[in-house]
Amino acid sequence: MNEQQKIEETAVQSPEKGPEKSKARRIFDEIMSWVVPIVLAVALALFLNNYIIVNATVPTGSMENTIMTGTRLMGSRLAYRSSEPQRGDIIVFKFPCDESENYIKRLIGLPGETVEIKDGKIYIDGSTTPLEEDYLKEEWVIANDGFVFEVPKGHYLMLGDNRNNSLDSRYWADEALARGLADDMDEAMSYSFVARDKLLGKAMFTYYPKISKLSH
Repeated sequence: MNEQQKIEETAVQSPEKGPEKSKARRIFDEIMSWVVPIVLAVALALFLNNYIIVNATVPTGSMENTIMTGTRLMGSRLAYRSSEPQRGDIIVFKFPCDESENYIKRLIGLPGETVEIKDGKIYIDGSTTPLEEDYLKEEWVIANDGFVFEVPKGHYLMLGDNRNNSLDSRYWADEALARGLADDMDEAMSYSFVARDKLLGKAMFTYYPKISKLSH
């Protein structure tokens, strides 16, 4: 085969490679048209979940009837960036006895306050007038007397709305002792409170099984 024939053969074969390359490019572009939006959506979801919102499912009845068992809700991680938590706020936080677990309760005691539980009523800083709690599920008859909490600076006291069935600040010291996290009750009492930096967000509304704004 002479040089002229080689050139002519190449000229004949070359056009056939163009369509094959173009097809591969179309397949690649098609794949990327799916991959890029998915990656961006996942990245956005991770960003929102870690820095903007708290997405939680309530597995127990400790906040009934305000939040029913199985309810899914969203909260704001930004709520306490420019303002302080307020009494009555419903908050998602890390459980003091096991920070791998997230709890949701109502904020009752603020930093520096003395909170006394007596005969099913709550008294703040020696007040003779009990805290008004129209959100309670029913008459409070279990573990409703004999508690006095001195809330440390930078910490909060949390109770469930279903006081007769809520693992909240009333029980966490005993829980800490049972888990071997403290050597005595004085040491265990520190587990009764939630530190400011363990608050994950303020619960704002439920979205399943129905959409409802949460009352604070």
